Amino acid sequence: MSNILNDLIPTLYQALDQVSRDTTGLISASTLNSVTTSAAVGESVLIPITTENQLYDIVEADEPPNNGDFELKHAEIKITKSKMVPIRWGGEQQLALSNAGTYDKVLSDQIYQAMNLLAAEVENDLAECYASACRAYGTAGTTPFQSNLAPAIQARKMLTDNGAPLDDLQMVLTSLAGSYLRALPDMTHANENASDATLRQGELLDLMGFKVRESKFLPMHSAGSFTGTPLVNHAGGYAKGTTSIAFDGTTAADIKAGDVVTFGSDPTKYIVAEDCDASPLVIAAPGLVKPIANDAAITVGNAYQANLAFARSALHLVCRDPQMPVIDGKPMDRAADTRHLTDPVSGLTFQIALYKGYHRIRFEVGLAWGCALIKPEHAVLLLG
Repeated sequence: MSNILNDLIPTLYQALDQVSRDTTGLISASTLNSVTTSAAVGESVLIPITTENQLYDIVEADEPPNNGDFELKHAEIKITKSKMVPIRWGGEQQLALSNAGTYDKVLSDQIYQAMNLLAAEVENDLAECYASACRAYGTAGTTPFQSNLAPAIQARKMLTDNGAPLDDLQMVLTSLAGSYLRALPDMTHANENASDATLRQGELLDLMGFKVRESKFLPMHSAGSFTGTPLVNHAGGYAKGTTSIAFDGTTAADIKAGDVVTFGSDPTKYIVAEDCDASPLVIAAPGLVKPIANDAAITVGNAYQANLAFARSALHLVCRDPQMPVIDGKPMDRAADTRHLTDPVSGLTFQIALYKGYHRIRFEVGLAWGCALIKPEHAVLLLG
């Protein structure tokens, strides 16, 4: 392919701050994997997950013991979408704006608007991973951080108890939760936090080890329900770590993944891992943090606004170029040129393709991706 787009790259970096952009904190907070074309849309990329081994006593012997085998598990992330945003220019349109000296500026803005559309779709898909978190803190319908920093403290506690790595913690909030956090004296009093960045620039400072970000795409969860009085149904109850809970006492169930449930008088808020219309009820790993008794009442929480706190390694985003047919070992179609452009706002790298037509040209900004929260025990919800 030729280098037609080379001279255009400086144009595409113009006027970056002039285009409206959505807040995409989840993209920045996730583990970004750029892959080759080996996975087609609908196929899976495998992310290895190491499992826990076990301890053995050291016993002197002539030969080393016959142990140490392990099972290597994988999380599957499917490439679910391949999308593009087209921008087509006719020769007369181009001439008119070139004569006015505005062609480069308009084209640059169009490219960045295309990036924003694609990044927003990616961010929305990442936001839908909220239902894979393991537990929750807070009160449904009450936005966190209205009075203190307890949500961050409790989120860190839950992740610490679950063994999550604490060196790269992420917290992604709605703009409303972010506004309450900015209003707290702990954030605005420079004499207390050694910085005036929140007060002067509105920056959300790191909090309890979390890098704090915002996203406009965090969803409102609509809660499911039981018909009847659901009770745990297992003689002797269930032990710590159990994820599948049998129940009875109901005539119907319409429980949704992402619902918050509690058992008996225990206030621990668990997240339902999958939709449920009949026993058993499945909660996310690592399961129960304490035993529950037979006939303990099961309570389903109300609708809530999701805010996420997690270790970066829990949330994965897999991206690649939209696939072109391969000819002589090289991916190509009728594009006259292709280049890559990294969006400095989202951090995503998009493919820019140029197609020549009859008295017109067509630009295409494209990306293929998939995402998943692969470690539920390393992610928790802050209810809002």
